[in-house]
Amino acid sequence: MKTLRKYWLQLALSLLVLIYFMGYAASFWRPRLVEQMDLWLYDARVVLTMPGGVDPRVVVVDLDEKSLAEVGRWPWPRNTVAQLVDKLTGDYKAAAVGFDIVFAEKDESSGLPVLKRLAETEFKGDDNFRLKLSELEGRLDYDSLFAASLKEKPVVLGYYFSFEDGARKAGQLPKPVLPAGMFKGRNVNPIPAPGYGANLPVLMQQATLAGHFNPLPDSDGVTRRVAMLVEHEGKYYESLSLAMVRAYLSFPEIVPLYGTDSWLSSYQPLEGLKINHLTVPVDQSVRALVPYRGGQRSFKYISAADVLNGKADVDAISGRLVLVGTTAPGLLDLRVAPVESVYPGVEVHANLIASLLDNTLPAKPDYLIGAEMVLLLLVGGTLMLALVKLNPLPGTVVTAALAVLVVVGDFALWKYSQLDLPLASLLLSIMLLYAISMSYGYFFESRNKKQMASLFGQYVPPELVAKMSEQPEKYSMEGQSRELTVLFSDVRSFTTISESMDPKELTRFMNEFLTTLSDVIRTQYLGTIDKYMGDCVMAFWGAPIHDPDHARNAVLAGLEMQRAMAALGPKMREKGWPEIHIGVGVNTGRMTVGDMGSQIRKAYTVMGDAVNLASRLEGITKQYGVGMIVGEQTHEAVRDGIVFRELDRVRVKGKDEPVTIYEPLGTVEAVDKAVKKEVELFHGTLKHYRGQNWDLAEMQLINLKNQRPDCKLYQVYLDRIAHFRKSPPPADWDGVYEFDTK
Repeated sequence: MKTLRKYWLQLALSLLVLIYFMGYAASFWRPRLVEQMDLWLYDARVVLTMPGGVDPRVVVVDLDEKSLAEVGRWPWPRNTVAQLVDKLTGDYKAAAVGFDIVFAEKDESSGLPVLKRLAETEFKGDDNFRLKLSELEGRLDYDSLFAASLKEKPVVLGYYFSFEDGARKAGQLPKPVLPAGMFKGRNVNPIPAPGYGANLPVLMQQATLAGHFNPLPDSDGVTRRVAMLVEHEGKYYESLSLAMVRAYLSFPEIVPLYGTDSWLSSYQPLEGLKINHLTVPVDQSVRALVPYRGGQRSFKYISAADVLNGKADVDAISGRLVLVGTTAPGLLDLRVAPVESVYPGVEVHANLIASLLDNTLPAKPDYLIGAEMVLLLLVGGTLMLALVKLNPLPGTVVTAALAVLVVVGDFALWKYSQLDLPLASLLLSIMLLYAISMSYGYFFESRNKKQMASLFGQYVPPELVAKMSEQPEKYSMEGQSRELTVLFSDVRSFTTISESMDPKELTRFMNEFLTTLSDVIRTQYLGTIDKYMGDCVMAFWGAPIHDPDHARNAVLAGLEMQRAMAALGPKMREKGWPEIHIGVGVNTGRMTVGDMGSQIRKAYTVMGDAVNLASRLEGITKQYGVGMIVGEQTHEAVRDGIVFRELDRVRVKGKDEPVTIYEPLGTVEAVDKAVKKEVELFHGTLKHYRGQNWDLAEMQLINLKNQRPDCKLYQVYLDRIAHFRKSPPPADWDGVYEFDTK
């Protein structure tokens, strides 16, 4: 909870982002940029999941440049169009024929109107002329010939609606497929059309069906949807693709399908249109998504000239649904599609027909709005909390993984369930949440880190500074009393060494070994370096960051410092420098820690009796010939994991109370059995020594010295026993040895 309070601003901004995109999903607001990104992502999804190939069930009879060259420029005489219909439905046995063309004007290319005017004027009294005209009239009325070719055949005429206010009305509309009032009281909003450009009444009266072929480009001019129904004067008219499929299926009725599981009983959204066993998913404007299967020529193209000349392949047309349209550039039936920037309009309808037959039209049902909002909450909420908890690199990995998961899931829904789940709001929310987190980390966290680094950077390892910056309010340089462990190290015989070197060489020499010692303290065991005092290093553990293992880390650091100095020996000799040996004193206890000093200069340091004792312990290491001595409180804190040799009970200068001192030898796993046995023997010797059993103590010390002649400790006790033989201690002697020097 504290961590969340610390990131309240980041969480508040992130929550605003989620609310914004949830409002977008619910259509409370629709910013142009987000909508456009949704359209781009939709196009990418369409292109990447297109099945490809050529669907043979739908054939395009093309008014191409070849046809215009062989038959003549468009529009062709209606008797020629009648021949085309007769060929397709008769010779080639097409299952259904649809025209992506409107025949709105009368065909006077035969000259029949001129002949009729002559019969009423110049040849008014010429009975032969009138008789001949009567014989020719049937053959010269091309519109009637075309109308006759449509009668009782599965032919669907095309027409268009005009959506501008005040648009004119021309021609005759087909019968509406749904009556006025069908959607009254429901949340259905078919696109209203004030005007239209329909076919001649003589044609419409004979045609079985007609369908509108209006493209409905989105705001960027790309055709992604087609209105399955358009409203005109309260009645509803079907699209060319829908009419073609109904003609193919023997003219079934269209039945609206409404949702029945809405938690709002009064709100039952339109989910689709039912045609026999087929379902046409539509949105609230009764629009369907165009399921592009590929680029141009995803369907079989046959030149209209070849059909008229009988050169077309019968098998390619027989039993197929035929669309008569044009790809000739001069006839201007080219669209912008998600798959190509120049796309034949006739293939838009072909794609819809093929998908309608397969019952696989893409859907964007009403419940996807709720799904989008739930996903925004789940993905956004997860990412918000993850970015608060994680560092930049794992946060970036989690963000990328979520983005990939969302994209893959969205594509899978589209490909395998034909569901159009909008993607822009999810991806943009992920990107913005990540940007907010990174910006917050940069502008706010970096400030905290700089503050921590300026306060503690010169004392504390970078790893601890980074950890402190996560909760800077917990750390302060104000003085406080805490139990810590402090370490002092000093170079033996440094005065003699320094006198043999010139100042520059001495500086390089000190930098070499102090850097090595500091790396052990800071890098390996995360200690806080207090200060350098000539050749002496002072460090402590347990502040500013609480460290429950401060005693153990200090002891292990002291042991490693000994090993590091031994490993540095060969390098020193190569440079002509003497090998160095250090003494280390470690003590645990309550001490004052904080930023102390004067107004001129301060330092983050520790003070107290426990600190002074550590310094004294370092000073007496040379008296016992050992590299490191720790106090009894340190020993008690880590005795289970480290092997210690008890050295003595002493009273150091400046302290009245005696302390037991110990030499750490290594971890339990690292110290071999022989050393452990030697320690046990020495501990037994100490009992004899403190019991003033000089003979037995001396005998064991001699045995130990014979085993380890290089161990000064045994000689120290042999010398003490020799002294006590001459000057015995008092009867109440407690075995404490008193040092009168530092």
